[in-house]
Amino acid sequence: MTIEFDNNLPIYIQIMNYIKGEIVTGKLKPGDKILSVRELANELQINPNTVQRTFQELEREEIVETRRGMGRYVTSNEDTILTIKKEMAKDVLDRFIRGMQDLGFQGEDILAAVAENIRNKDTE
Repeated sequence: MTIEFDNNLPIYIQIMNYIKGEIVTGKLKPGDKILSVRELANELQINPNTVQRTFQELEREEIVETRRGMGRYVTSNEDTILTIKKEMAKDVLDRFIRGMQDLGFQGEDILAAVAENIRNKDTE
């Protein structure tokens, strides 16, 4: 696992986003075991307390669950995973729309640009 850390965002949030991305893309499947705190901290070369905070937040959001004596696992709740996917999609769209608006595009112009791009992708 490799993450290029951004100094403008707390590391634990970046790790959370990475794990969420792995879940919504299917690389981590419902019920899959997640690396331990030590394993992940060692792999990413970061403080174990940072990984522990990441896992606490993922548990609070019910994205991972701890099974006593067995470790942490991706939630089996498909609704939770779908919610994560929708939230991540909304974040991507929000950034895209802000970027298009910064370029001077508005509503219908943004929709037209997206539609044209999709049509072009379909013909490739």
